[in-house]
Amino acid sequence: MEILLRLLIAHLIGDFLLQPNKWVKNKEKKKLRSGKLYIHVLIHFMLSFIMLWDAKLWYIPVTIGISHLIIDSAKVVFQKKKNKRFLFFIDQILHIIVIAAICFSINSLELNFKLNTGLLLILAAVIFLTKPSAVLIKILISVYTPKTEMKKDGSLQNAGTYIGMLERLLVFVFIATNHWEGVGFLIAAKSIFRFNDLTQSKDRKLTEYILIGTLLSFGIAILTGIIYQYFN
Repeated sequence: MEILLRLLIAHLIGDFLLQPNKWVKNKEKKKLRSGKLYIHVLIHFMLSFIMLWDAKLWYIPVTIGISHLIIDSAKVVFQKKKNKRFLFFIDQILHIIVIAAICFSINSLELNFKLNTGLLLILAAVIFLTKPSAVLIKILISVYTPKTEMKKDGSLQNAGTYIGMLERLLVFVFIATNHWEGVGFLIAAKSIFRFNDLTQSKDRKLTEYILIGTLLSFGIAILTGIIYQYFN
C-alpha cells in the first residue's frame, strides 16, 4: 500500500502538476519530435526515484520511465480530435495498471525508510483534488462545451479553476473529519453564488454545462473523501 501511494503521488505530480498545458500542446503538435515528451518522461523517472529513495529499487523508476514513454508515444501518435477524450482515459488507466502491476510483483518488499500511510493517503487525495481533478472534469464535460460563453468582465483569470480546487478540498476536509453538514452548507452556498450567473445566462446549454461541472466537482470530492475514510 505504501509503495502504491508513493508511486501514485509521483504520477499525479508528474502528469498534472509538473506538466504545463503548453507542453501538452507541443506534444500534440510535434508528436515524437517533441522534446517535451522526453523531458516529461525524465520527470516521471526522477519523481519515482525520489519518492522511493532506494537505490536498490532502480529498476522501478526505469520501468515507470520506459512504460511512460511507450504509452505517451502511442497516445500522441494515434491521437486525433475525435478520440482525444478516449485516449486520455486509456492513457491514465494504462499508467495506473503499470503502477499496480509493479506493486503486486514486489508486495513483500521492505523500503529503506517508512512513511506514514495515512499521511501519504491524505497527500494523494489533496493532490488529486487540485489540478488532476480540474483536468478530469474539463475532459469529461468538453463534449458539452456550449458555443456561447459567459461574460468574463471583472472575473479573475483562472478564478473558476481555483474556486473548484478550493471547494473540493473543503469537501474532502469536511468528510475526512466527519462533518457532513459542512458539505451541505458548501453546496448551498455555491448554489446561491452560482444562481446569479445562471439567471443572467440566456443559453440553456450553458446553464446545464455549469451545473454538470459543479455536480462533477462535488461528486469527485465526495467520492475521494469516502475512499479516504475507507482506507484510513
